[in-house]
Amino acid sequence: MTTHLDHIVVAAKTIEAGVAYVNDKFGVEIPAGGQHEMMGTHNHVMSLGEGVYLEVIAINPEMDSPDSPRWFGLDDPFVRARIDQSPMLLTWALNTDRLESLVFKSLVPLGKIRDAQRDDLRWRVALSADGHLPAAGFIPLCIEWGMDFHPSERMQQLGCSLISLDLYHPASGWLADVLDAIGVQDSPRSFVHIHRLPDKQTAYMSCTVNCSKGKITLSSRCDG
Repeated sequence: MTTHLDHIVVAAKTIEAGVAYVNDKFGVEIPAGGQHEMMGTHNHVMSLGEGVYLEVIAINPEMDSPDSPRWFGLDDPFVRARIDQSPMLLTWALNTDRLESLVFKSLVPLGKIRDAQRDDLRWRVALSADGHLPAAGFIPLCIEWGMDFHPSERMQQLGCSLISLDLYHPASGWLADVLDAIGVQDSPRSFVHIHRLPDKQTAYMSCTVNCSKGKITLSSRCDG
């Protein structure tokens, strides 16, 4: 089983707000991606280099509500309240070539594997029944692409490249064990670094991207 960091997820109340947020941070206009019929969402995407990309995702108000809770916890009242304030770094996704094996090895439940698609992209994804993010998004959404190419290969190169994804958590040892079990630290392109916070401090994550404006960091904190 091989794994690597697949993409970084920024969630927003509206797709327009998410695009404006990325434009303000990185100085680029992130291109449109498409719609997810099964989840009632739409996105914009751009390459971050080395087979990694950035996704801005939001509920599409022009689409019907799905039969099941939306992915990324977008129906969760806490997540909705948070992105109502501002777009935010919400979570990340991990790519594997053996999703069943990864789900079996995981130390926490990742959910049921479902088929997904957007335009000519096909993938399988492990989703919880209620749509919640495992460990509030610190454990990645796990996917397996069903094409002979990675989507980032067809995305526009806007001069942005990922430097690191940093996870700050009071239970850093536990988080490291969970991520080790699904092969995160075995990946030569993991980019993922875990940092211990003092007990009772609120966990958060950040990603640092090199762009024309220099090294810019996105954070999941309210003051990020």
